[in-house]
Amino acid sequence: MADVGDQMPSHDSPTTPFRKVVLPSEETVQIPRPPAQRLPAQQVPEQQPPDSVLSSLPPIPEPPKRGIGDIPMKVVYLVAAIIGTVLAVFLIFMLFSGDVPANKKAAERGASVAPAPASAGSAAPAPSGTASRVALPAAPASRKYPTLSGTASVVIGIVSDKNTGISYPSLAAPWKAKSFPPFSAAQRIGKVAVPPTVIASAMFPGDSPAKEPSKDADYRALAVEAARWAITTQYPQGATLTWTASKKIPVGKGWTLGYQVTYTLSGKEQVAQAMVTVVEVGKTKPAMLLASIPEAHKKHWRDINTLVERIRPL
Repeated sequence: MADVGDQMPSHDSPTTPFRKVVLPSEETVQIPRPPAQRLPAQQVPEQQPPDSVLSSLPPIPEPPKRGIGDIPMKVVYLVAAIIGTVLAVFLIFMLFSGDVPANKKAAERGASVAPAPASAGSAAPAPSGTASRVALPAAPASRKYPTLSGTASVVIGIVSDKNTGISYPSLAAPWKAKSFPPFSAAQRIGKVAVPPTVIASAMFPGDSPAKEPSKDADYRALAVEAARWAITTQYPQGATLTWTASKKIPVGKGWTLGYQVTYTLSGKEQVAQAMVTVVEVGKTKPAMLLASIPEAHKKHWRDINTLVERIRPL
């Protein structure tokens, strides 16, 4: 018996429906797959590598220690700049602290006030040096300092006398900074003689004032006592004094007296121009500046005018 398929025409017409082929039910078996069971994310066990794998891994190297060579160059430059600045300031301080004029070095040597010594072998008579009160005329309450004759020396610096607390001009040659006891600072022309050619500073001679000065009249009275001391210690015995000026100091508290001293030396009457200034410096005694220029050096009398105008408390 022929198959059904063999009896069908070789070509179906477009209107012929498709045949439905049905396989035997036992040839098709569908096995349902059980639903997959998933663990929560937090319950997924962490897998650790075997110990053999861990032991074979190289050890984790320690972080390298930073040495001097690892410091950034900016930090090195900054530290070097700071050190260089400190050294420069230190060197400048050391250099200039030793750069002290001879006048200032002399000013820092203190001494008690006593009669100035006469040079050895000098024919000039020694100053009286007595403590007796020499009679002096009353000082004028005010008198302008006259312009003295001569030519003013060049001012080459400032004498800062720390022992007394005052400063005043340092003058050019022939003035020279010289030790001149009992003064703490001094400039002289020529050898030590009586009377000397000197500019010198010291504390007020003698005892401290019984009453602290407060008025111009008080400082003027102290200046009179300083001039009295100068007459008895810096000039031959019998010297007399004539006041030439009386004025307040330009800065601070104090008083200046100018005077001319007449004395006899080797039988010849001579004169000297002089001044004395007392300055309040906050101590129990005021400071004193003394200048005396005998007739032998009268071409330097104008230097007294320079001192009068430029004395200052430190």
